[in-house]
Amino acid sequence: MAKGNIGVTTENIFPVIKKFLYSDQEIFLREMVSNAVDASQKLKTLAQKGEFGGSVDNLKVTVSLDKEAKTLTISDNGIGMTEEEIDRYINQIAFSGVTDFLEKFKDDANQIIGHFGLGFYSSFMVSDKVDIVTLSYKDGAKAVKWTCDGSPEYEITDAEKAEHGTDIILHISEDSKEFLEQQKIQDLLNKYCKFMSVPVAFGKKQEWSSEEKKMVDTAEDNIINSVEPMWVKTPSSLTDEDYKEFYRTLYPMSDEPLFWIHLNVDYPFNLTGILYFPKVKSNLELTRNKIQLYCNQVFVTDQVEGIVPEFLTLLHGVIDSPDIPLNVSRSYLQSDANVKKISTYITKKVADRLKSIFNDNRKEYEEKWDSLKLFINYGMLSQQDFYDRAKEFALLKDIEGKFFTYDEYKELIKEAQTDKDGNLIYLYATDKESQYSYIKAAQDKGYSVLMFDGELDVPAVQVFEQHFEKSRFTRVDSDIVERLIVKEDRKKTELSAAETDNLSAVFQSQLPKIEKAQFNIEVEGLGAEQKPVVITQNEWMRRMKEMSHLQAGMSFYGEMPDSFGMVLNSDHPLIAKVLSDTDAACAEQLKPIDSEIKGLEARKAVLEQSKAGKKDEEIPQDEKDDLAKTNKDIEAQKDARKKVLADYAQQNDVVHQLIDLALLQNGMLRGAALDSFLSRSISMIK
Repeated sequence: MAKGNIGVTTENIFPVIKKFLYSDQEIFLREMVSNAVDASQKLKTLAQKGEFGGSVDNLKVTVSLDKEAKTLTISDNGIGMTEEEIDRYINQIAFSGVTDFLEKFKDDANQIIGHFGLGFYSSFMVSDKVDIVTLSYKDGAKAVKWTCDGSPEYEITDAEKAEHGTDIILHISEDSKEFLEQQKIQDLLNKYCKFMSVPVAFGKKQEWSSEEKKMVDTAEDNIINSVEPMWVKTPSSLTDEDYKEFYRTLYPMSDEPLFWIHLNVDYPFNLTGILYFPKVKSNLELTRNKIQLYCNQVFVTDQVEGIVPEFLTLLHGVIDSPDIPLNVSRSYLQSDANVKKISTYITKKVADRLKSIFNDNRKEYEEKWDSLKLFINYGMLSQQDFYDRAKEFALLKDIEGKFFTYDEYKELIKEAQTDKDGNLIYLYATDKESQYSYIKAAQDKGYSVLMFDGELDVPAVQVFEQHFEKSRFTRVDSDIVERLIVKEDRKKTELSAAETDNLSAVFQSQLPKIEKAQFNIEVEGLGAEQKPVVITQNEWMRRMKEMSHLQAGMSFYGEMPDSFGMVLNSDHPLIAKVLSDTDAACAEQLKPIDSEIKGLEARKAVLEQSKAGKKDEEIPQDEKDDLAKTNKDIEAQKDARKKVLADYAQQNDVVHQLIDLALLQNGMLRGAALDSFLSRSISMIK
């Protein structure tokens, strides 16, 4: 029997390990099984080198629970340890046996997992005591038992063990008894050990017993890692069905993927993996954290920001690399030049694959575009240089469902949609049904309209406008069709200023109060065949408000009211009728008011002329007071004028009907206003 002290510099090493080394308690099981796999791989390497003459055909790691004894045991039939090796690799913290082994057999030991020599001590996060019973593969070796209760003191005694290998027996502490539950251990093994390179057994497979009317154990081991890691195979040896089946194994409840990319590089770093393009709906967040990061087939994390470009975190799949820099506990990535190289490589591989599919089978590519464009638009928005790759296979889809490359679409519209200043105007819609009349008006003019109904389609407009020379994107309902693409100077209305003012005041007074919405009335001659009233929404302000929902720092725009324009077509007979009826009904009441306003404005002009060129202190107070009173009187008369027009408009069903029809066309007529419209419509039909 031997006793001694573990070679540490402080008695507090175990509390440090428990609290700070590992980010999550459950990682202990990964570390224990990884060590057991390492021990098995070492024995394989020795057999290949001719330094072990026994069989390595039945290597296996076994995990077993004894709830009554409160123990969890991880066993292997690998290389085992002598007492001297226990002293070297267990008692001397961070003196890794794997490091020594890798140095000796660096050309043949690529599957060895550990690097730090600290994994074993994670067992003390969940254990009051840990036993190691081990027998080295070496001829004449004796079995030994190492015991430690989490203090720097340990004990080594002789032991009985029939086969080479190691048993790690964890005496689970009271505050960690969840790790004595079979389902918990099953879940953790599935999470961390599903693709380890040595069979990992936990319990027995079960089958239904008709006699006992329940599931019962069979004699066959339940192998956790029965699915072969597809990414370690060469792509040429795999079929499409192989890839799809592997995807179903990774994500049992998901739809079939669109397609996949097999990664395989050995210089300047080692990396393998398979990335899948999933079918996506529209929510970015729900699809994140689906790429699993492995280090030599050991699960590390599913938070791969940094190694995978941000826009590709929406992909699913597996990445495995021994060159990814991990922290000591193998819990998360550390910043490193290799990470950027790997990220750049993955971006290039994804772009190359998309370009290849587009070139080889454009029809299939177009069929999948509505799901693909979320990734591509996100990439162009979040990574500047991705646009240069994506522009060769990114598509635009029009209202009719036809697809175009950027160059193809530019060629299609350049003749009809170039304005008088030489700018190419791209028209788009976001909802085919609600914007139908605007789309039809544009198509009737011979314009093409794009369909931007994806979550990132409109934000991507910013990227397009940066890269498309002398081009501008405009939503089809952002203005009347005559002003979407201005071919010549705008036609002026033939109405007088007074008539324009009267029309504006009549309609402005009857606009409903809509929360967070403001309307600006314009009068313009659009032709008798065009609609009498059209509502438009400012392109720039609407775009800023839409971006505010996606981009931090733009919330200010989200709080601003929606800005709408209401264009009155002075050429339309109904608008002309409203104007003539207004004049007939209000002329006598407005005449004295207009006369008074005219006189007051003349007086104001005289007063302002008298103070021209004078400093404020040189102007007598009575003149200042007179000017202030004159301004106040003018505003009072204007208010009186507005009231006359508003009182008349209140009784004019045509005005209300025209406003409500325009609101209805834009989905803005609701509640009581919609009910009033329906009742009025019925009355007007009678």
